[in-house]
Amino acid sequence: MIAPPYDVIDAAQRARYAALDEHNIVHVMLPEAPPGRPPDDRYQLAVTLLASWRARSIITRDAEPAVYVLAQQFTLPTGEKCVRRGVFAAVKAEGYDPRRIRPHERTHAGPKADRLALLRATQTNIESIFLLAPDPDRALANAVAAAAQGKPDAKAELDGVDIRLWIVRDVSRFPFPDSPLYIADGHHRFETASVYAQENPAADRVLALIVSARDPGLVVLPTHRVIFGAGRDIDRMLTRWREWFDVQPVPAGADPVKHLAMLGRDQTACLMADRSRIIALLLRPGAVLDRVPSLAQSVAVRDLDVARIESLVVKEILGASTSTPIVRYVPDAQEALRLVQQGGAALAVLLNPTRVEQVFAVADAGDVMPPKSTYFVPKVPSGMVLRSV
Repeated sequence: MIAPPYDVIDAAQRARYAALDEHNIVHVMLPEAPPGRPPDDRYQLAVTLLASWRARSIITRDAEPAVYVLAQQFTLPTGEKCVRRGVFAAVKAEGYDPRRIRPHERTHAGPKADRLALLRATQTNIESIFLLAPDPDRALANAVAAAAQGKPDAKAELDGVDIRLWIVRDVSRFPFPDSPLYIADGHHRFETASVYAQENPAADRVLALIVSARDPGLVVLPTHRVIFGAGRDIDRMLTRWREWFDVQPVPAGADPVKHLAMLGRDQTACLMADRSRIIALLLRPGAVLDRVPSLAQSVAVRDLDVARIESLVVKEILGASTSTPIVRYVPDAQEALRLVQQGGAALAVLLNPTRVEQVFAVADAGDVMPPKSTYFVPKVPSGMVLRSV
């Protein structure tokens, strides 16, 4: 009955989740108009479904105020097991001007128009946004961990992630921070909720999962770049890259992810893989990056590995041939390498992950990251908690 957020579900996945249960959240989160009806009828379909689910107690409104503690146990591509904990609560939908909620991504008009139409029709937060709290004294992390004890009120499983949920009536147990909160995921939904709050002042809050930056299960994966397209040969590009990078082979038998992490401890580094080899590019100390036009943003953005690699490496690859490139973004390094070795890709660019404090720095600077700079795992499930507005 639950699903990942709307923006990571393609048509085939939507059909798969819809087939699991007639009450799966995708039926209202991504409604489809009946055959022969105008596409915009899908929003009224969502309204009708929600009303039916409420009437039949498929979903029920809590009689008392509460917050909801969520624990997600998941396995990283390396095989390491982690548990991330957070708390669903309602936060002010007030836009970015007060600087209490801070973004790090640029949004697009199309998704916001769709989400706003759905929100206007259903008057319900069908899914949550995902916020990070700096939490320097771990007060929030400790409170959430303490609440995530004993028998949960609900359990679920979604795509290999074990999920548990606790309903907490004593909201005073949680030291919600006065410091800014940072959007990890859900920029479009927060901006949509803020527009709706201007139209309907009583609907001034939006459902959010708040996770402490000190939570031991908070994980950000890199999004590796896999490029398909003919005419993209490493040797032809090395001359240009040597203006910025030292180039060295990756030792035979070395774990690429661990080797890249070691190289990137003190400097920007990436790995470049084709069908026959893997090489490392290490940014030379003292490289003057503010002269690179595509890096003419804040210092916080210029300090990002992903921004540097995107400008100096990926763009060089994309422009290296007249053939039209296709870029696939992959969070699993081994999958990226397999696509090169067996899947027909020309090259893979492996990156180290962006750190949470770098996300904060970019947001504090009022800047935005390059697309696909962060991949917070796992995704926050939709359908565990809904909120009428």
